[in-house]
Order: sequence, then structure tokens, then C-alpha cells
Amino acid sequence: MTLSSQDLIQLEDKFGAHNYHPLPVVLRKGLGVYLWDVEGKRYFDFLSAYSAVNQGHCHPQIIHALKCQADALTLTSRAFHNDILGQYEKYITSYFGYDKVLPMNTGVEGGETAVKLCRKWGYEVKGIPVNEAKIIFVTGNFWGRTLAAISSSVDPSSTTGFGPYMPGYMLIPYNDLPALEKALEDPNVAGFMVEPIQGEAGVVVPDDGYLRSAYELCRQRNVLFIADEVQTGIARTGKLLCCDHEGFKPDILILGKALSGGVLPVSAVLARDEIMLTIKPGEHGSTFGGNPLACAVAQAALEVVKEEKLSENADQLGQLFRQRMQQDLVEKSELVSLVRGKGLLNAIVINDAPDSDTAWNICLQLAENGLLAKPTHGNIIRFAPPLVITRDQLETCCNIIVQTILNGSW
Repeated sequence: MTLSSQDLIQLEDKFGAHNYHPLPVVLRKGLGVYLWDVEGKRYFDFLSAYSAVNQGHCHPQIIHALKCQADALTLTSRAFHNDILGQYEKYITSYFGYDKVLPMNTGVEGGETAVKLCRKWGYEVKGIPVNEAKIIFVTGNFWGRTLAAISSSVDPSSTTGFGPYMPGYMLIPYNDLPALEKALEDPNVAGFMVEPIQGEAGVVVPDDGYLRSAYELCRQRNVLFIADEVQTGIARTGKLLCCDHEGFKPDILILGKALSGGVLPVSAVLARDEIMLTIKPGEHGSTFGGNPLACAVAQAALEVVKEEKLSENADQLGQLFRQRMQQDLVEKSELVSLVRGKGLLNAIVINDAPDSDTAWNICLQLAENGLLAKPTHGNIIRFAPPLVITRDQLETCCNIIVQTILNGSW
């Protein structure tokens, strides 16, 4: 029996938890920049599974690595060694220029790992009194929905009804160096954790120089700079890492999402030996973290990024996208007030209140017109296609976006 989109949506509604509100599109197949629904309609993907599919859907090189490794060995746990993990660890540490990697599964696990690692370093290396370590976060951050992650959130939908929250967190405004400098005066601060660009907040880009200056302030106070590059990393913003735009290497780097090309949950935390070796056997881990299947897939995914020059493509086409949005929407439509972003991580701001349904309705019409995107924070639409997109494909998608917005009765 072939089930329709509506049948499948009803199944999810009846038997699944109601913790998401997806667009009413049921997808069956993906390849490159395209997705197909169960009725066979084709769409351009302009979300990339929140930047997990930077290499495009079902990239043949990554899928080949998946199949080959799946035929040999998928999981041993870390109770034993396997023949893939060490090779992958050597590859990824060389790739990003760090001494050590701690492999995990999801992006939020990467964040949790970084927080634990930072605290342990704070006690064992910096000499912070036991249970007094603090980590600075910024308003508007998003790194998941575990209790540790929501404890740093100011979003009521993430926090309401889930307290009490994690102690030892300090919250300051994003893109505010004086506030960071003041917070760093506390001698018990171990780390500063920040997204180089705030994705879920609506692709909020800080001032030029903010990240580098924040890093330098942390160095002066012997505080670890933790870069949450789960969404901004792996070529998304036109550099391999978003921090590369300002020419510095964070003390702790968190990666996820596109680390597997969207094939498996894979995340990683990278750091130098002084930091990483504070964690000893039994103090952190995961049954699936560093499994052979994930390691083989992640290495293939990273190889694709370099071989296909995805950073360069994201940089060039991102500039084109923002130019088109500026010229054809911001300057011609009262509805769109701003376009912002870096590389192929961009957003337009709809000139409505955040509680308006205009952005949602625009995304519904975009889907009708063959392009998938999703609002965030009510009046912001994020656009993040796979980085394998071509110039011609991007131009076609810009035309869809512009015509949809200009021709609609919003």
C-alpha cells in the first residue's frame, strides 16, 4: 500500500511526540541539492538539514564509504580498539590542526563534552577551586535542548517547564566586548563558549573583529575560547571554519552536522594536549562515540569538502546570493528589511513582528514553488543550500525566492 503525504503526516501526529512543527512536506528521496516528496515532486533544498548536508544529499563518495564499512564492522564500543578509529583521529586532527580529538555523536553531545572538558581544565590546570568553575555564554545562543544546553538559553520555549538549570553559567550579550571583558574579571571563569555566527537565532553575524578580540581577551585572562562550529563549520561560511575569517584557532573546537555529510550522527571536540588529556579513562564517553562506521563516513565527508573546494564555492555563491536578495528584495520590497550572512549561511528578515505568520506563509508558498526553507524566530527565513550547488542552480533559486515574495499578497 502506498501512503500519501497526508497519510504519513497523520501517522506522525498520532504516534510521535509533538516536539516539532515541520512544513507539511513528506520527503522520500534526496540527491545533491534536490529532494523529492512521496508524490514525486522535486524541490531545491535550502535548509540542508540545518547545515548537516553541506556535501549534498547522498553524496556517492560518502555513501560508498558507508556501504564498504557497514559490510565489515559497524560498532565495537570503546571497550576494544578497532582498525578505523586511530586512522580517523590522525586524519581529523591533522585536517584542523589540533593535537587530540574526542569523538561523539550529536552536536549537543559535542557541546556537553566541551563544557565538561573546560571545567576539568579549569580545575586541574588553571587551579579554580572545586565546583566553582564558570563558563560564559551569550544571549541568543543555541546548541541543543539537553538540560545543560537550555541552561544557557534565554528562549522561553527551550527553558519553560524544564528547570532547575545547570549552575556555573554566566550570560552576557552577544557581540559585546565590554561585557565580555567585565565578565572575564571573575577569576573562576574557565571558558567562553560562542557560535561565530548565531544560526538558530536568525543568522546573526557579529561585528568584524569581535571574535578575534574576544579570543585575545580570553588569552589575557587564561580562559579557554570554545567555538561552537557545529553549524558554521565544515565550509558553510566560505572558510573551512568560521573562525578562519578572523585568523585564529579556538582552544576548543566543536564540530557536528556536516562532519558526516548528513549520513550519520557524528560530532567531535578538538583541543590541544594540555586541555584534552585532563580527561582520564572512565570520565567521559559514549557507546557509539568513535564507532568504525561513523569514522569512515566522517573521513570521506571531510575529503569531499577539500576535493570539491566547497569553501570556495560557498564564499563565491554566498556573495552572489546576498547581492541578489539586496537588489531584488531589500531595495524593491517593503516586506524584506534586511539580508545578512556569510558564505552560504544567510537569512532575510521579514518586516513583521516576530509573532507574525508571514514568514511561515512565505515558506509554504516557496515549497509550492519548488524550494524548501524554514522560518526561525517568527519573522526570519534562513537560507542554507548544500554547498555543492552550482551558480546556475543558485540563480534559479534566487528567482524562485524573489518572485514568490514579490508576487505574493502578504
